Parts: sequence; structure tokens; C-alpha cells
Amino acid sequence: MQIHISNSGDEPIYEQIVRQIEEQIISGGLCEGDALPSMRLLAKELRISVITTKRAYEELERNGFIVTMQGRGSFVATKNMELVREQQLKKIEEHISEAIKCARICGLSSDDLKEMIAVLYEEEKK
Repeated sequence: MQIHISNSGDEPIYEQIVRQIEEQIISGGLCEGDALPSMRLLAKELRISVITTKRAYEELERNGFIVTMQGRGSFVATKNMELVREQQLKKIEEHISEAIKCARICGLSSDDLKEMIAVLYEEEKK
């Protein structure tokens, strides 16, 4: 499991961990039943507080991405991938709706917005 922490952005460290683990589960990089590193080990590897990793794991468990078994550790939960996909589509729709509002305020046409999205999508692949 690869996690990269950035101290230069606005996103809190625990949210970076949550986002990256969720992405790895959704993409299939982490599969149902896979063990996650212990909170202490992850904290040591990332050189962060155990409190931060604990908060991230609690958030992942609350969101249904992992299960924690006392004395055994944390594991990727059984997930209904169709439900996960729907949740992600809902997030995308919310972000696009916000982008459309901003585009209208700036006087951008839908073609300009589509072109901007296409350019950003290609840049993100790199």
C-alpha cells in the first residue's frame, strides 16, 4: 500500500490517508480482506502521529471501507462495488454542479467548460 503525504496543501493529513486508501480500494489496488498496516506501523512509515492514523482508520471504518477486529488488525471490508460507484458518481455530480455555477458567474460557455475539463483530465493522467 502506497500513501504519499503532502504538507504543502490545505488537505489535512488524515484526509489524505482516507482519500488514498479509498482510491486504492475502489480501483482494486486493495482487495476485500487485505490487511492494512497497523496504526502504529503506518504512523511510523509516514512519520506522523498515531492519533492521525487512528483518525483516518476510524473515518474509513465509518465510511464502510475497512473493518477493525480487536487484536487482529484492520482489513478491507466487503463492499458492494456498485454502491461505491454510485457514491463516487454522486460526488462527481456535486463537483460538476459547483463548477457549472462558477462557470456561469464567469460567463463561460458550456463548450469552454467542456474544453477545460478535457484539458484537466488529460493533465491528471500524466
